[in-house]
Amino acid sequence: METRGELRHSKFNRICVFCGSSPGKKPSYQDAAIQLGNELVSRNIDLVYGGGSIGLMGLVSQAVHHGGRHVIGVIPKTLMPREITGETVGEVKAVADMHQRKAEMAKHSDAFIALPGGYGTLEELLEVITWAQLGIHDKPVGLVNVDGYFNSLLSFIDKAVEEGFISPNARHIIVSAPTAKELVKKLEEYVPCHESVASKLSWQMEKQLAYPQDYDISR
Repeated sequence: METRGELRHSKFNRICVFCGSSPGKKPSYQDAAIQLGNELVSRNIDLVYGGGSIGLMGLVSQAVHHGGRHVIGVIPKTLMPREITGETVGEVKAVADMHQRKAEMAKHSDAFIALPGGYGTLEELLEVITWAQLGIHDKPVGLVNVDGYFNSLLSFIDKAVEEGFISPNARHIIVSAPTAKELVKKLEEYVPCHESVASKLSWQMEKQLAYPQDYDISR
């Protein structure tokens, strides 16, 4: 029987979290970021994130760091003056641009979780979903659907399935739950059921020809 405060083993070593550099208007968004950080700590999971120390990004990173787990923040140099303010925790990796940021975050992560956020959060989320559909990686992707924040996005995706633009199996790439605890449990149990456009081996071979090894996101 699991006791309160007991650390649990996870199949994930690191999880990448996408979220807003703003706190949002509802306290529940901020609570969810802290709860996610605490859930990662309770499962001995390290954090990879976008490198900011304000908004939800700051809350989740501080929760993980204060819980004794390693934090890797990846941020483009041009965004550092805007996003990194106050106390920055853990290891900060400064990169050249947004493309390198996403590749670096993905390379170091075993799964992806999105908390509420804006354009940047959605762009990062949809890219890793697309990479999964294409067969570039088979890492699980989840949403902490705080107070139904992602309901409209999920409805749009369901509409795309209905209209024939997304296959029903590919719809299952996205895992969602209202709380961090429920979501991480679902991600632990996730098994891909969609057909990849190309095999991961094919993507790895193409990357070896066209890109340096540092950009391998499938590992």
